[in-house]
Amino acid sequence: MKKNKQKTRKSAAKRFKITGSGKVLHRSKGARHLMSKKSKKDIRRLKQDKEVQGTFKKKIKQMMGKA
Repeated sequence: MKKNKQKTRKSAAKRFKITGSGKVLHRSKGARHLMSKKSKKDIRRLKQDKEVQGTFKKKIKQMMGKA
């Protein structure tokens, strides 16, 4: 009898990225609008992906089928 494959949660796949070493990356918050009041340094920093910290990382990996 065949085992069912775990499906990837597409909502998580669109928001997060898992690197080869197992880090979970996400886009920065606060980079959508009201950019004129932010400094160029802040805008550059917001363009970079951030690493997910804590226990939420494990949940995201499960949703992506990588756990």
